[in-house]
Amino acid sequence: MWESIIVNPFANILLMIYKLAGGGPHAFGVAIILFTLLIRLVTYPLMNSQIKSSAKMQELQTNKKWQETQKKYKGDKEKLAQEQMKVYKELGINPLSSCLPLLIQMPIIFALYQSIVRALAASPAQLHILEGAVWQFFGLPELIPVNSQFLWMNLGQPERVYAFGVGIPVLAIIVGITTYIQSKVTMVTPANPQDQTAAMNRSMTLMMPLMLFWFSLNYASGLAVYFIVSNVLGIAQYALMGKVNWKNLIPGRKPQLPAGGKR
Repeated sequence: MWESIIVNPFANILLMIYKLAGGGPHAFGVAIILFTLLIRLVTYPLMNSQIKSSAKMQELQTNKKWQETQKKYKGDKEKLAQEQMKVYKELGINPLSSCLPLLIQMPIIFALYQSIVRALAASPAQLHILEGAVWQFFGLPELIPVNSQFLWMNLGQPERVYAFGVGIPVLAIIVGITTYIQSKVTMVTPANPQDQTAAMNRSMTLMMPLMLFWFSLNYASGLAVYFIVSNVLGIAQYALMGKVNWKNLIPGRKPQLPAGGKR
């Protein structure tokens, strides 16, 4: 079911965009970039909802009722947590909203990796599988085998730039940096810095860049291209809504409310 509903359609959509991009050298890289933009457009309503929920959580910092509750139950963590959840419910805040991008992105990551490998079909066995999965219209069977060259890399292989005999994973490094930047500048400022949501946000800020760096280091470089484009588009989306605070990137600085998150 996963193959039929997710992986094969992804692979065929990539092939269609690949054909529209010219079907030659570098076209598959362009297809991945355009496919990433398409994914962003499709998931925009969900991401927009997540951004608004995050903004509500940030605005909670200036909520007088919450400030009074913090002072009242300062010495009772259990009661403070209970009151915090009541305030969240009243204001329509989802405390797990910061996890939504990960929940959306993880199945897309796995499906995209599998679809890239399937579309590129590097072995006779993989070519046989692709031939059975490719849609028979729009001239897609004629595109096989696909040209996997994009800039200096083979999109079906992990990317390295060799200098003095050392392979430098340039794309993986860029993935780690852009993921960290996105995590920091779009970080939700929790109402209670000591609660589980705050701890989870801090963990995600470190875990996501490392996890996506590892994926980019070991898997098809086409996946790294997707990560970079997705990160840049994610930052741009937050910036257009006025929810980005670049000062959060300053080492040792506590996350602050962006200008667009203040009342």
